[in-house]
Amino acid sequence: MKQSSAFIPTLKDSPADAEVASHRLLVRAGFMRRVASGIYELLPLGARVVRNIERIVREEMNAAGAQEVILPIMQPRELWEESGRWSKYGPEMMRLKDRADRDFGLGPTHEEVITDLVRSNVSSWRDLPLNLYQIGDKFRDEMRPRFGLLRGREFIMKDGYSFDRDEEGMRRSYQAMYDAYGRIFTRSGCTWRAVEADTGLIGGDVSHEFMVPAAVGEDDIAYCEGCDYAANVTLATFKRAEPLRGEGKAAEKVHTPEKRTIEEVSSFLGLGPDRFIKCLMFLVEDKPVAVLVPGDREANETKLERVLGTDEFRLFIEDDWKRFPSYLQGFVGPVGLQAAEVIADVALAGAGGMVCGANEEDYHLAGVDEGRDFTAGRFEDITSAREGDVCPRCSGTLRIEAGIEVGQVFQLGLKYSEPMRCYYDDEDGVSRPMVMGTYGIGVTRLMSAIIEQHHDERGMLWPLAVAPALLHILPLNYEREERRSAARELYERCQERGWEVLLDDREESAGVKFADADLIGIPYRAVVGKGYDEDGTIELQVRTTGEKNKMDMDSLMGLLQQAVDTLADERPHVS
Repeated sequence: MKQSSAFIPTLKDSPADAEVASHRLLVRAGFMRRVASGIYELLPLGARVVRNIERIVREEMNAAGAQEVILPIMQPRELWEESGRWSKYGPEMMRLKDRADRDFGLGPTHEEVITDLVRSNVSSWRDLPLNLYQIGDKFRDEMRPRFGLLRGREFIMKDGYSFDRDEEGMRRSYQAMYDAYGRIFTRSGCTWRAVEADTGLIGGDVSHEFMVPAAVGEDDIAYCEGCDYAANVTLATFKRAEPLRGEGKAAEKVHTPEKRTIEEVSSFLGLGPDRFIKCLMFLVEDKPVAVLVPGDREANETKLERVLGTDEFRLFIEDDWKRFPSYLQGFVGPVGLQAAEVIADVALAGAGGMVCGANEEDYHLAGVDEGRDFTAGRFEDITSAREGDVCPRCSGTLRIEAGIEVGQVFQLGLKYSEPMRCYYDDEDGVSRPMVMGTYGIGVTRLMSAIIEQHHDERGMLWPLAVAPALLHILPLNYEREERRSAARELYERCQERGWEVLLDDREESAGVKFADADLIGIPYRAVVGKGYDEDGTIELQVRTTGEKNKMDMDSLMGLLQQAVDTLADERPHVS
């Protein structure tokens, strides 16, 4: 590709809506442009990176025994009604009607379509296991698109689906995809961490997210310093300390005028927040439910959803306090409380000498003991892990870091196969539901995540495997015949070997060429300048390290060949 004719519209200034490095640099370097909120066009260099990521994905999926298909983006309502997700998926699904007034959704995911395909064409145990995947566009009507490709409304995704005879087979398929995902992210140049995760709207019982640690990550990861335990904070567990004990004295009512929050009452009484019981009122399927957590902890709504067995719940809002006037906002406590259910965090089991609301305006109770003054209907893990907590597996210390989710794998079990009647006949002719797994990678999201881990103040630092080109050739003072001829010769020799290279044949100053080269971030840079005039050497620069070495053209080609060969060795070899 010659830069004088290439469509690479670089910019000096960042777009006004760019909040993160990947968004800013992809636009400035001419890799993408915005069409509408959360919708972007990929320009030639951006398309090259995406195709390189897709190539890695295909190689690893095929090597793991998966087969590629192409599924429709428009999906009929009837299939989603069968799984029960048409109403549950909510406003994130983009919906439309055709001219016959039939309902369709633009696929945010393809579990229903793939299940319909398999049930219509697979009926025997001899055809299983089966693992199918695709790479294509997805649509989700994000309430707040942001961070460029990290949270968009249209994006490219690899989604895969496994079908097995039983749970043991599903677990084998799941492990094969888990391992393949690790290889994909490693080959793409990412530092990553697999963490236990919530299954959300996709469903199933077991799931892992693949996280790329980055400061701009929207998810928090809890991981152990001493073992391989890692989980999304929404799901992370931790070892609890022994519960606090009291002195055995009777609970005492304390006047706390206009002190409603834990912080206010804690300061007023001179006690630490860990001595308090926070009583949160939730409306659960239109019934008031009390949730008790230690005063220094936060309730985890993802864990609470699992405990409640429903997603139809929310914290009390102003109308709820008016509707249920017996609950006094800021003074609710578990002693004598009447609610549809009282659920307490496990840390409160046996706790004594605690402070809580007295269910009376301007009063709290001090010296409250669980078991004597109140008890919960059940004790559950419903609080979030935090920095410094004790690992649930090895007693090491938990750390918290931000991460970008780039992939997720799920053990679906029978969630889709049973309601959609995706059955097979076993060896004895008995009809059984297929046991499924599903596996996703955000391809365009991964491109942004790579940049978040690989950039500096001047631009992007592409890992070789996904870079838009191997080499950026920069002849300085391009009008000089000797330099121009050398640059063209190097360009042609690279092309003969099938290497992607970018030749900056523009009649621009050295400053402009170097600035654009830094911004674009191609791994190797060949500078044809004064050294070539003096002794026929070309300066080979490494973008990531800044290393510079002068060498003749043959030596340069040899070094590049070594880099290409090393990259080829990382590819799976399928017999």
